[in-house]
Amino acid sequence: MKDGLIISKIADGASEGGTAQTVGAPIWWPRGPDANADLEPDRLRRAIAGTVLARPWFDRASMLALRHMMFPASRLWAAAQVAEGDIERFEASVPIGRVRANPQKVTRLLAEIAAARVAAEAMNTEWERAFFGAKDYGPLHLRAVEAARLNLSDASNQTRWRLRTTIRQGVPRASMQIQPPSAINQVYGDGIAAFASLSAPPAMMPEVGVSRSFPTRHGNDFWLRFQSPSARLGDTVYARVHEPRDAENAPTIIFGHGICVEFDHWKGLLDECQTLVRRGFRVIRPEAPWHGRRKPPGCFGGERTIAAFPVGLLDSFAGSLQEWAVLADWARRRSTGPLAFGGSSLGAMTAQLAASRSAAWPVHLRPDALFLVTHTGDMAAAVLDGALSTMWAPREVAERAGWTTELARHYLSLVNPVDPMPMPPHRIVSILGRRDRVLPFESGRRLVQHWKVPASNSFIWDRGHFSVPTTLIRTTAPLDRLAQVVANIRPAARTS
Repeated sequence: MKDGLIISKIADGASEGGTAQTVGAPIWWPRGPDANADLEPDRLRRAIAGTVLARPWFDRASMLALRHMMFPASRLWAAAQVAEGDIERFEASVPIGRVRANPQKVTRLLAEIAAARVAAEAMNTEWERAFFGAKDYGPLHLRAVEAARLNLSDASNQTRWRLRTTIRQGVPRASMQIQPPSAINQVYGDGIAAFASLSAPPAMMPEVGVSRSFPTRHGNDFWLRFQSPSARLGDTVYARVHEPRDAENAPTIIFGHGICVEFDHWKGLLDECQTLVRRGFRVIRPEAPWHGRRKPPGCFGGERTIAAFPVGLLDSFAGSLQEWAVLADWARRRSTGPLAFGGSSLGAMTAQLAASRSAAWPVHLRPDALFLVTHTGDMAAAVLDGALSTMWAPREVAERAGWTTELARHYLSLVNPVDPMPMPPHRIVSILGRRDRVLPFESGRRLVQHWKVPASNSFIWDRGHFSVPTTLIRTTAPLDRLAQVVANIRPAARTS
């Protein structure tokens, strides 16, 4: 598998013309000699993925791959990241019993994983210096540095598969760290009021650093970074920006990714954001808390969101809302064009929550439009009853920690969208899968109906959570509709 290329690692995300980074199965493609000649995927792979994978069988295959390969492999890999080659430390960090089969092979693999990690970290240090440092570099140098960073990051990520094929039994899918209700009550005990306070825009916006840019096929790419305003997070936020040519006053969309999706660290992910760029959008893609450059040591991307039930989800959403407010402020200062919030799966849930909460924010931070791919109206239904509800731990684990279903629903309801929405219904574009069992379809449909989204903006496909994004690769009517919506929005006044 080392010579393959993953286009869909964990599901919820994106494809060019659609969304094909989804909490989904690893789908492998031949890696040609020029696979990284351009940092964007080619049309042939998109066409194949949009035809072959846009079927309900892909949803079943994705769930099997997540359960038996992706998450166990990621947990082994995360433990190896902090083991420093020590097999006993590795066994304790998984956690797992003693590695009885092939301990010598496991030791060799730990050394290889450590070497790949060190190489990726060293290259990332050089990347930071080239893109954000004092010395100015030209576009060819920056493009080469970015290609090297992505190559080594991908190589480090790929090492997880060999551990999983060596250690097959007894591997957990996440290192669960469930806190008792009393601990969460100290932070979110006031319910809606507490969440609103922790997710409100900062009184003073942090300084946003802008990296140097390099040319791409459709414009220019660069990164933003700033200190997270969330007191619960407090780390550095990174967001990749895809900017079209002639970008002055272009419409902007802040687009959120799915849980465990690390779009900026794997090679070959099919990516809908380039299609949006071709339609004239500036796309801002923030890394969600505990993903990508933000993942804590000893965790795989997004693991803490899953494992620290339910405070991980609450902290992630609250922090993301504050961070999206910072990005909205930056976007309004950059352009008088319309601003949209959007995303896929977890990113869509973040977008709809941020949009609904923004009704109480300063006017310039409110989005003009909303673009949602696979979303639902009830987070509790998704977490407690959806297809992923028992993926990481049996329900009894939470019950032993003191979590009743009613209490869990109370806290999870804090991340449901609230009324009123800050934009009229005809500026909301929604894509739902009738067979979606991850983010239950009926709840999403009721939400769209409650918002009175017109039929021309509501796309319901006979697909599941993972086959909706792959269908969007070749069926781009929702993207066309979004472009039409923002084209009819009057320019905003630039903030001072």
